[in-house]
Amino acid sequence: MASSLVVPVIDVQNDNFREMWPAMVLAIKTSSFVALDTELSGLGNRKALLAESIEDRYKAIIHAARSRSILSLGFACYKKLDGKAADTYLVQVYNLTLLCSEEYIIEPQSVQFLVQHGFDFNKQYAHGIPYCKGNNKGESDDRGVHIRALFTELLRARKPLVLHNGLIDMAFLYQSFYAHLPERLATFTADLSEMFPAGIYDTKYVTEFELRLTASYLEYAYKKCQLDTSRSVSSGGAGPDLHVEFCRYDGHMSSYVDYRVCPSVASAEGHTEICQRFSAFGWCPNGTQCPLSHDTDLIILQDEKGTGDKKKKRKRQRKRDRSESAAAEGSSIFDGAPENKIPNMEVDPEETPDHRQEPAPCPESVPLVDSARNTQQNDGENMTTDSEGNAVCEVNTELTNSATTTDDDTKTNTNNGVQSKTEEKCSVPPASTDSQKKKADSGSHRAGFDAFMTGYIFAHSCTFIQKKAVKEKEAQKKEQQPLLPTCLNKVYLSGKEAPLNVVKSTFSKSSKAHVHKMEMVWGGKM
Repeated sequence: MASSLVVPVIDVQNDNFREMWPAMVLAIKTSSFVALDTELSGLGNRKALLAESIEDRYKAIIHAARSRSILSLGFACYKKLDGKAADTYLVQVYNLTLLCSEEYIIEPQSVQFLVQHGFDFNKQYAHGIPYCKGNNKGESDDRGVHIRALFTELLRARKPLVLHNGLIDMAFLYQSFYAHLPERLATFTADLSEMFPAGIYDTKYVTEFELRLTASYLEYAYKKCQLDTSRSVSSGGAGPDLHVEFCRYDGHMSSYVDYRVCPSVASAEGHTEICQRFSAFGWCPNGTQCPLSHDTDLIILQDEKGTGDKKKKRKRQRKRDRSESAAAEGSSIFDGAPENKIPNMEVDPEETPDHRQEPAPCPESVPLVDSARNTQQNDGENMTTDSEGNAVCEVNTELTNSATTTDDDTKTNTNNGVQSKTEEKCSVPPASTDSQKKKADSGSHRAGFDAFMTGYIFAHSCTFIQKKAVKEKEAQKKEQQPLLPTCLNKVYLSGKEAPLNVVKSTFSKSSKAHVHKMEMVWGGKM
């Protein structure tokens, strides 16, 4: 049995931001795609965010982005390694604690949710990376080491951007690190299409419409993809499989790293009754006080037992109709819930959550964010394996150009006696019989780790679709196609059958602020 997957997340604050800058920029530039997530101080009127009119929704998003702030930004850089038998990615994960220098609204329920999930507000106010929103306030985009310049590096990298339920995330990123949001949705999507020419992917849309999972909230989708990957590897199935490798950070760098353990999906025997609200959304208003199980592992295994019934067809239209009806009545707790789970759910409109992140049922239309780019390699690292069995590369941040590169060949580090292997790094670890399974307030929901999960879902989907195409003899040369052609520039819209297409139409023009920014970004004025 494989050991637990241990994900190193580098915490970046104001006191080590400059030190980590070269590594972050190089990780973005050398990545194949970047996955991104945010933690927000609030979302405003939840009912308005689920309005029938998409233009009305966008107006509510504008108000939220202008009056609230990003508290933390997580991004995961996935670099596909050549010369490997499987689809193998070197992954670097960063969690940036931010502090808006202007006044902003912070909502009590959002604070409560974040604190329950391990967010440290003392650390944020003491060590958060400062930034100003809108057009060129405070630090300019083209000078210095600051968050706006990092966002500019993301744009210059021209890498695919991957988010989960990402419309709100993209709006907050635009408003916080780029320019004032345009008043019209069509102008906003036109700007985005030029900002990210390699495409935007929403894993919420991917899991709903491509993978067609029973539920599509982030933790559920990630664990289901991880479980499917593990089964494919252990069964020796034909076609490509997904593997992930991480860097090892030694010396003082280790003090910046927060290791997140993702245990294997455990046996369902002896489990208690599952909370249907948490099962549908990954969130429950009762939190740890809920007498029912919030164990995502058990939820997945229970769902798989009824696969035959669920795969006949999910009756998507009826689900959408119910969710829209609930939203119209002032409660959106049904929004996005799988059809087979809705009948078991009772709703108290007063209990709808405030936080926008995936675990929250009400803002099922709430997202995440990321980005990336490409340049020269660094030569300051060696491949080894850490004590958890993950493939790693040692990073020397003393170098000006420190970041991550790897050898494709297997090596042995004789200094520590640990062999570097590139086998099965992402399979689901052995079953955990530990009864202390964490509920929704486990602390696992932070921007960096959520960005990793978002990227993993996307990488798994690319591998899965590729394997499916090979079986159907429809595979084409990878370099001639986007990573997921059917999901390119399609952003999930809660309660809607069709996604939001991120395109520049003949009826919309780019905003003046964006045109000015693009001249600076692509003109190389940095």
